[in-house]
Amino acid sequence: MARNYELDDTDRKILSLLIEDAKIPYTEIARKVHVSGGTVHVRMARLEELGIVKGATLKIDYQKLGYGVSAFLGIYLLKSSVYASVVEQLREIPEVVSIHFTTGAYGVFARLVCRDTQHLRDVLHDRVQLIDGIERTETLISLEENLNRAIQLD
Repeated sequence: MARNYELDDTDRKILSLLIEDAKIPYTEIARKVHVSGGTVHVRMARLEELGIVKGATLKIDYQKLGYGVSAFLGIYLLKSSVYASVVEQLREIPEVVSIHFTTGAYGVFARLVCRDTQHLRDVLHDRVQLIDGIERTETLISLEENLNRAIQLD
């Protein structure tokens, strides 16, 4: 994988359109960027091969699906060497939707999505707290998310 790959204006325009709407057809992107559909396809294949694009995801309104509690979990590790093992075990918990290795007070910062506070309590008590290498946790429940967006490419 090329580490110093520089995006050109065409790459940036393609990515910007996809960031705005990941479901936009390549033919529509081609029309807006003034290139052929084949060019968009080739560029996207290259960006995926380089690891710049790692797939496409849907933005889900979890509340509308019955998952009304979003919480952030600060995890204190017994020692930093257990990080990989803790992450591996956290990945097995479906309610854990993101995991970050951090600086500061927590060794790991994770986001969980649960149906309600009882479900959150059960996940914490029956799954997270039992993971070897976790010293303790601190839970912050999100009352409202006002912004969740991708960065705009320059």
